[in-house]
Amino acid sequence: MIPQDYIYELLQRVDLVDVAQGYMQLRHRGRTYTGLCPFHNEKTPSFHIYPETQSFYCFGCGAGGDVISFVKKINNLDYPEAVKLLASRAGMPLPQESDEAGKKRSRLTGINKDAARFFFQCLNEESGLAARRYWMGERGLSAATVKRFGLGYAPDSFTAMLQHLKKLGYTEEEMLDSGLVKRSQKGGLYDVFRNRVMVPIFDVRGNVIAFGGRNMGDEKPKYINSPETMLYKKSRTIFGLNVAKRSKEHRWILCEGYMDVISLHQAGFDTAVAACGTALTPEQVKLLGEYAQEVVLCYDSDEAGQKATARAIQLFENSPVKLSVLKLPGAKDPDEFLKRYGRDRLEMLLNGTSNALEYELAKQKERFDITSDDGRVSYIRAAAQILAGRVTPVERDVYADRLHEETNVSKQAILAQIENTARALRKKEGKERQMRLRGEGVAADVRVPYGEDGSRVSGMEYAEQQLMAALLKNPQHLSLMEPILKEEHFVSKEMAQVYHAVLEQKRQGGFIELGTISQFLPADVVGKMARILARNAEVAILEEDVRMYLERLQSGLPQSKQAAGKTPEELAMYIEQMKSKK
Repeated sequence: MIPQDYIYELLQRVDLVDVAQGYMQLRHRGRTYTGLCPFHNEKTPSFHIYPETQSFYCFGCGAGGDVISFVKKINNLDYPEAVKLLASRAGMPLPQESDEAGKKRSRLTGINKDAARFFFQCLNEESGLAARRYWMGERGLSAATVKRFGLGYAPDSFTAMLQHLKKLGYTEEEMLDSGLVKRSQKGGLYDVFRNRVMVPIFDVRGNVIAFGGRNMGDEKPKYINSPETMLYKKSRTIFGLNVAKRSKEHRWILCEGYMDVISLHQAGFDTAVAACGTALTPEQVKLLGEYAQEVVLCYDSDEAGQKATARAIQLFENSPVKLSVLKLPGAKDPDEFLKRYGRDRLEMLLNGTSNALEYELAKQKERFDITSDDGRVSYIRAAAQILAGRVTPVERDVYADRLHEETNVSKQAILAQIENTARALRKKEGKERQMRLRGEGVAADVRVPYGEDGSRVSGMEYAEQQLMAALLKNPQHLSLMEPILKEEHFVSKEMAQVYHAVLEQKRQGGFIELGTISQFLPADVVGKMARILARNAEVAILEEDVRMYLERLQSGLPQSKQAAGKTPEELAMYIEQMKSKK
């Protein structure tokens, strides 16, 4: 456990607004800062930072917490690693802590780094001749590109990596956790990557977190990839991001494979990246939105690539990133296109890419025979689904003109079809939004009217939330609560956890604020507490309010005596004493 005085000093040195501005754009609005949430796709800002409590909350996705929670979530770190990152930023010495997860993460980072060095070394030895011919001959990569991406070779041996890591002092458990070795049915260990060219996968900070290994021939499987580990989550990783983020270019190229990315970088397109895994994920779209203003989809031209393009377009619908689609005539993928036609031709194609709407309309047009009446009707219906709700009035007018020219159906009828479709979509979205609101925001605070014993508790839960908000905004209120309010009096398990953390902080002589108690709480409880603080951002919870909420709890306790626990009479007596002081 990291000492509390260290956490408190760290929180005094770092400011949530300053930290968040390193990942996103913020706008100052009164006493708060707002911006597009980095944790989900949105076009209207719903992410808020409250400098007074050093907390954040997104009213769109529900993410919330303190500065440590923010760094944890946005960098996919555990608590100690987030603290270390912030400590480095603040110029503080790293905390002396015995966190096992932190040690494990550090060892895993080390083993991947040593493995990458081993693969690179093997590439340049006599046994790596075939691999060098593959990289530099068949693939046409320069020595500089090989070095830049840390490309390597896994020797044709079942134990070469295993023995190398043993000499460096890594345990069998650490090697198994890394995914570099596996255990056979007989119980022995063996290397996963054998006689393959190797591609290290880096995180955004430049740490090696995984590997991809490719056969140099036609044997199957063509690719073997590292399993997911505590360092490597495929859905949150973008290959090439560590290099591309240094580019001054705002137009990024999103490809399917590692080789496409490497070839594009060698050709001078230094913002080429690829998703890790079989399909693009919402998390990867969010991550791209932090760096790119425009993304060009440059997937393979085969059927699988076209399906991946259609899925990617859907994922980018709510992203602020401008999306376009690149078609590669005469080639299967960017790597092949560069070899056949060269860099200049690809540059010309990139500058003339069609936007996502035009790409989708063209795909729909291919599906139908628009020389027939039925085909024209079907095409217009499909086009209306694409255009409804996703375009400006000017764009709608332009595309309606184009549809009129293509189908010879009146523009007025086409516009009416688009409007009818848009109206139906709005109605559907409204129903879906009402369903979501039942489980989010203010509605969630009052939705559960009864406790497990059948008594009404929503008012009590609200009072508990307000009392915990009061404590985190002004810890002096604890002197009013502590003499009589016990953890077992709480109806809400989450608020009882918060109260316990506050009492523990006081017992240890620590400072009471969201940042200092967050390491004692589950992430969902920290997020809920951030939401409650957001709700009270413009509210001063006074001593009189605290007394009122305590009285509300007292009035509810007798109704749920068994569930609430001990001595409600003590609380009643205390409330009466407070009333007499008014």
